[in-house]
Amino acid sequence: MRDGCPVFLCILFFCVGIKKERQRIMYDVVVIGAGVVGGMIARTLAKYDLRVVLLDKENDVAMGATRANSAIVHAGFDAKVGSMKAKMNVRGSELMPTVTRELGVKYRNNGSLVVAFEHERAEVEAILERGKQNGVKGLRLLEKDELFAMEPHLNPDLTCALYAPTGAIVCPYELTIAAVGNAMDNGAELMLNFCVCNIEKKDGAYTVYAEDGRAVSAQYVVNSAGLYADRIAAMTGDGDFTVTPRRGEYMVLDKEVGDFTDKTIFHTPTKMGKGILVSPTVDGNLLLGPTAVDIEDKENNATTAEGFATIYDKAGENVANIPYFKTITSFCGLRAVGSTGDFIIKSRDGVVTLGGIESPGLSSAPAIAEYVVELLSGMGMKTEEKADYNPIRKPAHAFREMTAEEKNKIIEKDPRYGRIVCRCEGVTEGEIVAAIHQNPGATDVDGIKRRTRSGMGRCQGGFCSPMVVSILSRELNIPFEQVTKFGRGSVINYGKTKGDN
Repeated sequence: MRDGCPVFLCILFFCVGIKKERQRIMYDVVVIGAGVVGGMIARTLAKYDLRVVLLDKENDVAMGATRANSAIVHAGFDAKVGSMKAKMNVRGSELMPTVTRELGVKYRNNGSLVVAFEHERAEVEAILERGKQNGVKGLRLLEKDELFAMEPHLNPDLTCALYAPTGAIVCPYELTIAAVGNAMDNGAELMLNFCVCNIEKKDGAYTVYAEDGRAVSAQYVVNSAGLYADRIAAMTGDGDFTVTPRRGEYMVLDKEVGDFTDKTIFHTPTKMGKGILVSPTVDGNLLLGPTAVDIEDKENNATTAEGFATIYDKAGENVANIPYFKTITSFCGLRAVGSTGDFIIKSRDGVVTLGGIESPGLSSAPAIAEYVVELLSGMGMKTEEKADYNPIRKPAHAFREMTAEEKNKIIEKDPRYGRIVCRCEGVTEGEIVAAIHQNPGATDVDGIKRRTRSGMGRCQGGFCSPMVVSILSRELNIPFEQVTKFGRGSVINYGKTKGDN
Protein backbone atom coordinates (compact mmCIF):
# COMPACT_ATOMS: atom_id res chain seq x y z
CA MET A 1 0.00 0.00 0.00
CA ARG A 2 1.29 3.46 -0.90
CA ASP A 3 1.87 5.94 1.93
CA GLY A 4 -1.25 7.95 2.72
CA CYS A 5 -3.61 5.60 0.80
CA PRO A 6 -6.39 4.34 3.10
CA VAL A 7 -7.23 0.65 2.96
CA PHE A 8 -10.82 1.30 1.85
CA LEU A 9 -9.56 3.31 -1.15
CA CYS A 10 -7.28 0.47 -2.17
CA ILE A 11 -10.22 -1.91 -1.98
CA LEU A 12 -12.33 0.57 -3.98
CA PHE A 13 -9.68 0.89 -6.70
CA PHE A 14 -9.32 -2.91 -6.80
CA CYS A 15 -13.08 -3.38 -7.20
CA VAL A 16 -13.24 -0.71 -9.91
CA GLY A 17 -10.41 -2.54 -11.69
CA ILE A 18 -12.34 -5.80 -11.54
CA LYS A 19 -15.46 -4.07 -12.90
CA LYS A 20 -13.48 -2.56 -15.79
CA GLU A 21 -11.98 -5.98 -16.47
CA ARG A 22 -15.45 -7.50 -16.68
CA GLN A 23 -16.67 -4.68 -18.92
CA ARG A 24 -13.73 -4.92 -21.32
CA ILE A 25 -14.90 -5.35 -24.89
CA MET A 26 -14.14 -8.71 -26.43
CA TYR A 27 -13.00 -8.12 -29.99
CA ASP A 28 -12.98 -10.74 -32.69
CA VAL A 29 -9.61 -9.63 -34.08
CA VAL A 30 -6.83 -7.40 -32.79
CA VAL A 31 -4.32 -6.22 -35.42
CA ILE A 32 -0.97 -5.04 -34.04
CA GLY A 33 0.77 -2.49 -36.25
CA ALA A 34 -0.91 0.28 -38.26
CA GLY A 35 1.42 0.42 -41.22
CA VAL A 36 0.25 -0.16 -44.77
CA VAL A 37 -0.09 -3.93 -44.25
CA GLY A 38 -1.90 -3.63 -40.92
CA GLY A 39 -4.10 -0.89 -42.34
CA MET A 40 -5.05 -3.01 -45.34
CA ILE A 41 -5.79 -5.97 -43.08
CA ALA A 42 -8.05 -3.85 -40.85
CA ARG A 43 -9.87 -2.51 -43.90
CA THR A 44 -10.43 -6.00 -45.33
CA LEU A 45 -11.63 -7.34 -41.96
CA ALA A 46 -14.03 -4.39 -41.64
CA LYS A 47 -15.97 -5.85 -44.56
CA TYR A 48 -17.23 -8.60 -42.27
CA ASP A 49 -19.49 -8.65 -39.24
CA LEU A 50 -16.56 -8.58 -36.80
CA ARG A 51 -15.32 -6.40 -33.96
CA VAL A 52 -11.86 -5.28 -35.08
CA VAL A 53 -9.32 -3.14 -33.24
CA LEU A 54 -6.06 -1.84 -34.72
CA LEU A 55 -3.17 -0.99 -32.37
CA ASP A 56 0.00 1.03 -32.90
CA LYS A 57 2.72 2.22 -30.56
CA GLU A 58 3.03 5.62 -32.26
CA ASN A 59 0.94 8.80 -32.22
CA ASP A 60 -0.40 8.16 -35.72
CA VAL A 61 -0.72 5.47 -38.34
CA ALA A 62 1.95 4.87 -41.03
CA MET A 63 4.78 5.90 -38.71
CA GLY A 64 7.14 2.96 -39.29
CA ALA A 65 8.55 1.67 -42.58
CA THR A 66 5.41 2.89 -44.34
CA ARG A 67 6.16 6.58 -43.96
CA ALA A 68 9.64 6.37 -45.51
CA ASN A 69 10.01 4.08 -48.50
CA SER A 70 10.28 4.17 -52.28
CA ALA A 71 6.50 4.41 -52.87
CA ILE A 72 6.77 1.91 -55.72
CA VAL A 73 4.13 -0.60 -56.74
CA HIS A 74 6.54 -3.23 -58.02
CA ALA A 75 5.52 -5.37 -60.97
CA GLY A 76 6.84 -8.57 -59.34
CA PHE A 77 9.72 -9.62 -61.61
CA ASP A 78 12.46 -9.55 -58.99
CA ALA A 79 11.26 -12.04 -56.35
CA LYS A 80 12.34 -15.68 -56.39
CA VAL A 81 9.95 -17.89 -58.34
CA GLY A 82 7.44 -19.59 -56.05
CA SER A 83 8.29 -17.41 -53.05
CA MET A 84 5.69 -15.71 -50.89
CA LYS A 85 7.14 -12.40 -52.04
CA ALA A 86 6.48 -13.27 -55.68
CA LYS A 87 2.94 -14.49 -55.08
CA MET A 88 1.90 -11.55 -52.91
CA ASN A 89 3.64 -8.96 -55.09
CA VAL A 90 2.02 -9.98 -58.38
CA ARG A 91 -1.43 -10.30 -56.82
CA GLY A 92 -1.03 -7.04 -54.89
CA SER A 93 0.03 -5.19 -58.03
CA GLU A 94 -3.11 -6.45 -59.77
CA LEU A 95 -5.34 -5.30 -56.89
CA MET A 96 -3.76 -1.88 -56.37
CA PRO A 97 -5.61 0.06 -59.13
CA THR A 98 -8.98 -0.98 -57.68
CA VAL A 99 -7.92 -0.40 -54.06
CA THR A 100 -6.55 3.09 -54.75
CA ARG A 101 -9.61 4.04 -56.79
CA GLU A 102 -11.95 2.97 -53.97
CA LEU A 103 -9.89 4.81 -51.36
CA GLY A 104 -9.43 7.97 -53.40
CA VAL A 105 -5.65 7.64 -53.33
CA LYS A 106 -3.32 8.92 -56.03
CA TYR A 107 -1.95 6.11 -58.21
CA ARG A 108 0.03 6.35 -61.43
CA ASN A 109 0.82 3.43 -63.70
CA ASN A 110 4.08 4.90 -65.03
CA GLY A 111 5.92 1.60 -65.68
CA SER A 112 9.43 0.69 -64.57
CA LEU A 113 12.81 -0.01 -66.16
CA VAL A 114 15.72 -2.16 -64.99
CA VAL A 115 18.60 -0.61 -66.90
CA ALA A 116 21.92 -2.33 -67.60
CA PHE A 117 25.31 -1.99 -69.20
CA GLU A 118 26.22 -4.49 -71.89
CA HIS A 119 28.12 -6.76 -69.50
CA GLU A 120 24.92 -7.01 -67.41
CA ARG A 121 22.69 -8.10 -70.29
CA ALA A 122 22.56 -11.74 -69.18
CA GLU A 123 21.36 -10.68 -65.73
CA VAL A 124 18.54 -8.58 -67.21
CA GLU A 125 17.52 -11.49 -69.42
CA ALA A 126 17.43 -13.73 -66.34
CA ILE A 127 15.19 -11.22 -64.53
CA LEU A 128 12.93 -11.14 -67.58
CA GLU A 129 12.53 -14.92 -67.48
CA ARG A 130 11.97 -14.91 -63.74
CA GLY A 131 9.31 -12.25 -64.10
CA LYS A 132 7.49 -14.26 -66.73
CA GLN A 133 7.52 -17.32 -64.45
CA ASN A 134 6.10 -15.14 -61.66
CA GLY A 135 3.20 -14.22 -63.93
CA VAL A 136 4.07 -10.56 -64.53
CA LYS A 137 2.34 -9.32 -67.68
CA GLY A 138 3.83 -7.35 -70.54
CA LEU A 139 7.53 -7.72 -69.71
CA ARG A 140 9.98 -7.21 -72.55
CA LEU A 141 13.60 -6.35 -73.26
CA LEU A 142 14.37 -2.91 -74.70
CA GLU A 143 17.41 -2.19 -76.82
CA LYS A 144 19.27 1.12 -76.64
CA ASP A 145 17.36 3.10 -79.29
CA GLU A 146 13.93 2.33 -77.87
CA LEU A 147 15.19 2.75 -74.32
CA PHE A 148 16.55 6.25 -74.91
CA ALA A 149 13.47 7.28 -76.88
CA MET A 150 11.54 6.40 -73.73
CA GLU A 151 13.98 8.00 -71.25
CA PRO A 152 16.38 10.50 -72.88
CA HIS A 153 18.17 11.46 -69.64
CA LEU A 154 19.66 8.03 -69.01
CA ASN A 155 23.40 7.41 -68.71
CA PRO A 156 24.52 7.14 -72.37
CA ASP A 157 26.66 4.07 -71.57
CA LEU A 158 23.58 1.95 -70.81
CA THR A 159 22.67 -0.46 -73.60
CA CYS A 160 19.47 -2.33 -72.65
CA ALA A 161 16.71 -2.60 -70.07
CA LEU A 162 13.85 -4.73 -68.85
CA TYR A 163 10.56 -2.87 -69.28
CA ALA A 164 7.68 -3.63 -66.89
CA PRO A 165 4.55 -1.74 -67.99
CA THR A 166 2.60 -2.78 -64.88
CA GLY A 167 4.98 -0.96 -62.52
CA ALA A 168 3.40 2.01 -60.75
CA ILE A 169 3.80 4.62 -58.03
CA VAL A 170 1.59 5.54 -55.08
CA CYS A 171 1.87 7.49 -51.81
CA PRO A 172 2.38 4.91 -49.03
CA TYR A 173 1.20 6.98 -46.08
CA GLU A 174 -1.76 8.40 -48.00
CA LEU A 175 -2.75 4.82 -48.85
CA THR A 176 -2.42 3.75 -45.21
CA ILE A 177 -4.36 6.69 -43.80
CA ALA A 178 -7.14 6.06 -46.31
CA ALA A 179 -7.23 2.31 -45.60
CA VAL A 180 -7.36 2.83 -41.83
CA GLY A 181 -9.94 5.60 -42.22
CA ASN A 182 -12.13 3.40 -44.39
CA ALA A 183 -11.82 0.59 -41.84
CA MET A 184 -12.87 2.98 -39.07
CA ASP A 185 -15.76 4.32 -41.15
CA ASN A 186 -16.92 0.72 -41.37
CA GLY A 187 -16.74 0.08 -37.63
CA ALA A 188 -13.13 -0.84 -36.86
CA GLU A 189 -11.46 0.87 -33.90
CA LEU A 190 -8.00 2.43 -33.66
CA MET A 191 -5.89 2.72 -30.51
CA LEU A 192 -2.69 4.76 -30.76
CA ASN A 193 0.26 5.14 -28.36
CA PHE A 194 -0.46 1.50 -27.51
CA CYS A 195 2.98 -0.01 -27.00
CA VAL A 196 2.47 -3.75 -26.55
CA CYS A 197 4.41 -5.20 -23.63
CA ASN A 198 2.77 -8.59 -23.15
CA ILE A 199 0.26 -11.00 -24.66
CA GLU A 200 -1.51 -13.68 -22.66
CA LYS A 201 -3.89 -16.43 -23.68
CA LYS A 202 -6.64 -17.47 -21.30
CA ASP A 203 -9.95 -19.29 -21.80
CA GLY A 204 -9.51 -19.37 -25.58
CA ALA A 205 -8.88 -15.65 -26.00
CA TYR A 206 -5.83 -13.38 -26.12
CA THR A 207 -5.29 -10.28 -24.01
CA VAL A 208 -2.85 -7.73 -25.36
CA TYR A 209 -1.36 -5.40 -22.74
CA ALA A 210 0.12 -1.94 -23.27
CA GLU A 211 2.90 -0.34 -21.25
CA ASP A 212 0.47 2.32 -19.98
CA GLY A 213 -1.84 -0.28 -18.42
CA ARG A 214 -4.45 -0.51 -21.16
CA ALA A 215 -5.46 -3.93 -22.45
CA VAL A 216 -7.65 -5.39 -25.18
CA SER A 217 -8.92 -8.95 -25.60
CA ALA A 218 -9.73 -10.81 -28.81
CA GLN A 219 -10.29 -14.26 -30.22
CA TYR A 220 -7.61 -13.75 -32.88
CA VAL A 221 -4.38 -11.79 -33.08
CA VAL A 222 -2.71 -10.51 -36.25
CA ASN A 223 0.92 -9.54 -35.74
CA SER A 224 1.79 -6.91 -38.34
CA ALA A 225 4.32 -5.04 -36.22
CA GLY A 226 6.99 -4.49 -38.87
CA LEU A 227 10.43 -4.11 -37.32
CA TYR A 228 9.04 -5.40 -34.02
CA ALA A 229 7.20 -8.41 -35.45
CA ASP A 230 9.78 -10.79 -33.97
CA ARG A 231 9.29 -9.35 -30.48
CA ILE A 232 5.50 -9.56 -30.74
CA ALA A 233 5.81 -13.11 -32.10
CA ALA A 234 7.90 -14.11 -29.08
CA MET A 235 5.05 -12.93 -26.84
CA THR A 236 2.79 -15.48 -28.55
CA GLY A 237 5.33 -18.29 -28.20
CA ASP A 238 6.93 -18.00 -31.64
CA GLY A 239 10.68 -17.45 -31.61
CA ASP A 240 11.50 -18.94 -34.99
CA PHE A 241 12.65 -15.77 -36.77
CA THR A 242 14.29 -12.41 -36.27
CA VAL A 243 13.86 -9.03 -37.95
CA THR A 244 16.81 -6.76 -38.72
CA PRO A 245 16.47 -3.09 -39.68
CA ARG A 246 17.97 -2.06 -43.02
CA ARG A 247 18.63 1.66 -43.35
CA GLY A 248 17.49 3.30 -46.58
CA GLU A 249 18.21 6.99 -47.22
CA TYR A 250 16.49 9.15 -49.85
CA MET A 251 16.69 12.57 -51.44
CA VAL A 252 13.63 14.47 -52.68
CA LEU A 253 13.94 17.03 -55.47
CA ASP A 254 11.64 19.97 -56.19
CA LYS A 255 8.55 19.63 -58.38
CA GLU A 256 10.29 21.85 -60.91
CA VAL A 257 12.29 18.76 -61.96
CA GLY A 258 9.65 16.13 -61.18
CA ASP A 259 9.36 15.15 -64.84
CA PHE A 260 13.11 14.54 -65.26
CA THR A 261 12.18 10.89 -65.67
CA ASP A 262 8.83 9.36 -66.49
CA LYS A 263 9.45 5.73 -65.56
CA THR A 264 10.79 4.35 -62.31
CA ILE A 265 14.40 3.52 -63.09
CA PHE A 266 16.27 0.72 -61.32
CA HIS A 267 19.64 -0.90 -61.96
CA THR A 268 20.18 -4.64 -61.83
CA PRO A 269 19.49 -5.73 -58.21
CA THR A 270 21.90 -7.10 -55.61
CA LYS A 271 21.41 -9.26 -52.51
CA MET A 272 20.85 -6.01 -50.54
CA GLY A 273 17.89 -4.95 -52.65
CA LYS A 274 16.89 -3.23 -55.84
CA GLY A 275 19.53 -0.54 -55.56
CA ILE A 276 19.31 3.23 -55.97
CA LEU A 277 16.26 4.18 -58.01
CA VAL A 278 15.32 7.40 -59.75
CA SER A 279 11.59 7.93 -59.92
CA PRO A 280 8.88 10.54 -60.15
CA THR A 281 6.37 10.60 -57.30
CA VAL A 282 2.58 10.81 -57.52
CA ASP A 283 2.83 14.31 -56.05
CA GLY A 284 5.19 15.57 -58.76
CA ASN A 285 8.62 15.42 -57.10
CA LEU A 286 11.69 13.41 -58.12
CA LEU A 287 12.85 10.72 -55.68
CA LEU A 288 16.38 9.27 -55.41
CA GLY A 289 17.33 6.29 -53.21
CA PRO A 290 17.41 4.18 -51.14
CA THR A 291 20.75 3.14 -49.76
CA ALA A 292 20.89 -0.26 -48.05
CA VAL A 293 22.83 -0.69 -44.79
CA ASP A 294 21.95 -3.27 -42.14
CA ILE A 295 22.00 -1.83 -38.62
CA GLU A 296 20.96 -2.98 -35.13
CA ASP A 297 19.00 -0.02 -33.75
CA LYS A 298 15.33 -0.31 -34.75
CA GLU A 299 14.75 3.39 -34.05
CA ASN A 300 17.78 4.92 -35.81
CA ASN A 301 16.41 6.68 -38.87
CA ALA A 302 18.98 9.47 -39.06
CA THR A 303 20.34 10.55 -42.43
CA THR A 304 24.10 10.53 -43.05
CA ALA A 305 26.66 12.19 -45.27
CA GLU A 306 27.76 8.71 -46.39
CA GLY A 307 24.22 7.93 -47.48
CA PHE A 308 23.96 11.08 -49.58
CA ALA A 309 27.31 10.32 -51.20
CA THR A 310 26.13 6.84 -52.14
CA ILE A 311 22.91 8.18 -53.68
CA TYR A 312 24.84 10.81 -55.61
CA ASP A 313 27.26 8.21 -56.96
CA LYS A 314 24.86 5.37 -57.76
CA ALA A 315 21.93 7.40 -59.11
CA GLY A 316 24.34 8.90 -61.64
CA GLU A 317 25.08 5.43 -63.01
CA ASN A 318 21.47 5.26 -64.18
CA VAL A 319 20.55 8.84 -65.04
CA ALA A 320 22.90 11.55 -66.29
CA ASN A 321 23.01 15.17 -65.14
CA ILE A 322 20.54 14.81 -62.27
CA PRO A 323 19.80 18.33 -60.91
CA TYR A 324 20.86 17.62 -57.34
CA PHE A 325 20.85 21.37 -56.61
CA LYS A 326 17.04 21.14 -56.67
CA THR A 327 17.02 18.90 -53.57
CA ILE A 328 14.49 20.19 -51.04
CA THR A 329 14.66 17.50 -48.34
CA SER A 330 15.95 14.08 -47.39
CA PHE A 331 14.77 11.26 -45.16
CA CYS A 332 15.66 7.79 -43.96
CA GLY A 333 13.47 4.70 -43.64
CA LEU A 334 14.07 1.33 -42.01
CA ARG A 335 13.06 -1.87 -43.79
CA ALA A 336 12.10 -4.95 -41.79
CA VAL A 337 14.42 -7.67 -43.12
CA GLY A 338 13.42 -11.17 -41.98
CA SER A 339 15.90 -13.93 -41.25
CA THR A 340 14.36 -16.32 -43.82
CA GLY A 341 14.87 -14.16 -46.92
CA ASP A 342 11.16 -14.30 -47.73
CA PHE A 343 7.94 -12.90 -46.33
CA ILE A 344 7.06 -14.81 -43.16
CA ILE A 345 3.29 -15.37 -43.11
CA LYS A 346 2.00 -18.14 -40.88
CA SER A 347 -0.90 -19.01 -38.63
CA ARG A 348 -1.11 -21.02 -35.42
CA ASP A 349 -3.51 -21.27 -32.51
CA GLY A 350 -5.49 -18.11 -33.34
CA VAL A 351 -2.46 -15.99 -34.26
CA VAL A 352 -1.41 -14.85 -37.73
CA THR A 353 2.21 -13.71 -37.79
CA LEU A 354 3.67 -11.46 -40.49
CA GLY A 355 7.43 -11.00 -40.39
CA GLY A 356 10.08 -9.65 -42.75
CA ILE A 357 7.57 -7.72 -44.83
CA GLU A 358 10.21 -5.61 -46.53
CA SER A 359 10.10 -4.59 -50.20
CA PRO A 360 7.81 -5.39 -51.99
CA GLY A 361 5.61 -5.08 -48.88
CA LEU A 362 3.79 -1.95 -50.03
CA SER A 363 2.97 -3.54 -53.39
CA SER A 364 1.88 -6.75 -51.67
CA ALA A 365 -0.27 -5.20 -48.94
CA PRO A 366 -3.72 -5.73 -50.56
CA ALA A 367 -2.87 -9.35 -51.35
CA ILE A 368 -1.45 -10.00 -47.88
CA ALA A 369 -4.70 -8.68 -46.41
CA GLU A 370 -6.68 -11.13 -48.54
CA TYR A 371 -4.46 -13.99 -47.47
CA VAL A 372 -4.65 -13.09 -43.78
CA VAL A 373 -8.45 -13.28 -43.93
CA GLU A 374 -8.12 -16.74 -45.52
CA LEU A 375 -5.84 -17.86 -42.70
CA LEU A 376 -8.16 -16.49 -40.02
CA SER A 377 -11.14 -18.14 -41.69
CA GLY A 378 -9.21 -21.42 -41.72
CA MET A 379 -8.83 -21.13 -37.94
CA GLY A 380 -12.56 -20.66 -37.46
CA MET A 381 -13.18 -16.94 -37.84
CA LYS A 382 -16.61 -16.26 -39.35
CA THR A 383 -16.70 -14.18 -42.54
CA GLU A 384 -20.26 -12.98 -42.88
CA GLU A 385 -20.22 -9.77 -44.92
CA LYS A 386 -21.87 -6.61 -43.61
CA ALA A 387 -24.88 -5.45 -45.58
CA ASP A 388 -23.83 -1.79 -45.20
CA TYR A 389 -20.10 -2.14 -45.90
CA ASN A 390 -18.85 0.81 -47.97
CA PRO A 391 -15.41 0.46 -49.63
CA ILE A 392 -15.44 4.04 -50.95
CA ARG A 393 -13.62 6.93 -49.28
CA LYS A 394 -13.60 10.57 -50.42
CA PRO A 395 -10.15 11.65 -51.66
CA ALA A 396 -8.19 13.86 -49.26
CA HIS A 397 -7.03 15.89 -52.28
CA ALA A 398 -10.51 16.38 -53.75
CA PHE A 399 -10.66 20.15 -53.27
CA ARG A 400 -7.44 21.01 -55.05
CA GLU A 401 -8.50 18.93 -58.05
CA MET A 402 -11.85 20.69 -58.44
CA THR A 403 -12.60 23.27 -61.12
CA ALA A 404 -12.63 26.94 -60.13
CA GLU A 405 -16.43 26.92 -60.21
CA GLU A 406 -16.59 23.88 -57.92
CA LYS A 407 -14.10 25.45 -55.51
CA ASN A 408 -16.12 28.66 -55.33
CA LYS A 409 -19.23 26.71 -54.37
CA ILE A 410 -17.36 25.00 -51.54
CA ILE A 411 -15.90 28.32 -50.36
CA GLU A 412 -19.37 29.84 -50.26
CA LYS A 413 -20.41 27.11 -47.82
CA ASP A 414 -17.16 27.10 -45.84
CA PRO A 415 -14.90 30.18 -46.20
CA ARG A 416 -11.98 28.26 -44.64
CA TYR A 417 -11.43 26.64 -48.03
CA GLY A 418 -10.68 30.09 -49.40
CA ARG A 419 -7.74 30.68 -47.04
CA ILE A 420 -4.39 29.30 -48.22
CA VAL A 421 -2.19 28.07 -45.38
CA CYS A 422 0.59 26.29 -47.32
CA ARG A 423 1.55 28.36 -50.33
CA CYS A 424 4.04 25.86 -51.72
CA GLU A 425 1.45 23.08 -52.02
CA GLY A 426 -1.70 25.22 -52.18
CA VAL A 427 -3.27 23.69 -49.04
CA THR A 428 -6.23 25.50 -47.50
CA GLU A 429 -7.42 25.86 -43.93
CA GLY A 430 -10.54 23.91 -44.83
CA GLU A 431 -8.48 20.91 -45.91
CA ILE A 432 -6.44 21.02 -42.69
CA VAL A 433 -9.57 21.15 -40.55
CA ALA A 434 -11.01 18.21 -42.49
CA ALA A 435 -7.80 16.23 -41.89
CA ILE A 436 -8.18 16.76 -38.15
CA HIS A 437 -11.77 15.53 -38.02
CA GLN A 438 -11.79 12.76 -40.65
CA ASN A 439 -10.85 9.21 -39.59
CA PRO A 440 -8.10 8.75 -38.53
CA GLY A 441 -7.80 12.34 -37.38
CA ALA A 442 -4.48 14.17 -37.36
CA THR A 443 -3.34 15.32 -33.90
CA ASP A 444 0.12 16.72 -34.65
CA VAL A 445 1.95 18.77 -37.29
CA ASP A 446 3.44 15.79 -39.13
CA GLY A 447 -0.01 14.17 -39.19
CA ILE A 448 -1.33 17.23 -41.04
CA LYS A 449 1.69 17.08 -43.33
CA ARG A 450 1.05 13.48 -44.35
CA ARG A 451 -2.66 14.06 -44.95
CA THR A 452 -2.58 17.40 -46.78
CA ARG A 453 1.07 17.93 -47.90
CA SER A 454 1.18 21.16 -45.92
CA GLY A 455 4.90 21.63 -45.22
CA MET A 456 6.12 19.32 -47.97
CA GLY A 457 6.91 22.00 -50.53
CA ARG A 458 9.97 24.06 -51.33
CA CYS A 459 10.10 25.88 -47.96
CA GLN A 460 9.48 22.65 -45.97
CA GLY A 461 6.98 24.24 -43.61
CA GLY A 462 8.96 27.40 -42.93
CA PHE A 463 5.91 29.62 -43.47
CA CYS A 464 2.89 27.42 -42.80
CA SER A 465 3.90 25.55 -39.61
CA PRO A 466 2.84 28.31 -37.15
CA MET A 467 -0.62 28.48 -38.71
CA VAL A 468 -0.91 24.66 -38.66
CA VAL A 469 -0.07 24.68 -34.94
CA SER A 470 -2.71 27.35 -34.36
CA ILE A 471 -5.37 25.37 -36.23
CA LEU A 472 -4.54 22.16 -34.34
CA SER A 473 -4.73 24.02 -31.04
CA ARG A 474 -8.11 25.49 -31.91
CA GLU A 475 -9.70 22.37 -33.39
CA LEU A 476 -8.40 19.98 -30.70
CA ASN A 477 -9.15 22.52 -27.95
CA ILE A 478 -5.68 22.25 -26.43
CA PRO A 479 -3.08 24.92 -25.54
CA PHE A 480 -0.73 25.66 -28.43
CA GLU A 481 2.19 24.53 -26.24
CA GLN A 482 0.70 21.02 -26.25
CA VAL A 483 0.72 20.72 -30.05
CA THR A 484 3.63 18.46 -31.04
CA LYS A 485 5.50 17.71 -34.22
CA PHE A 486 4.99 13.93 -34.11
CA GLY A 487 3.69 12.98 -30.67
CA ARG A 488 5.32 12.47 -27.31
CA GLY A 489 8.54 14.35 -26.72
CA SER A 490 8.46 16.39 -29.93
CA VAL A 491 7.65 19.76 -28.37
CA ILE A 492 7.45 22.74 -30.75
CA ASN A 493 6.53 25.69 -28.50
CA TYR A 494 7.39 26.22 -24.84
CA GLY A 495 5.56 29.51 -24.38
CA LYS A 496 4.62 32.86 -25.87
CA THR A 497 7.00 35.78 -26.30
CA LYS A 498 4.13 38.26 -26.74
CA GLY A 499 0.69 38.78 -25.29
CA ASP A 500 -2.58 37.69 -26.90
CA ASN A 501 -3.44 41.18 -28.04
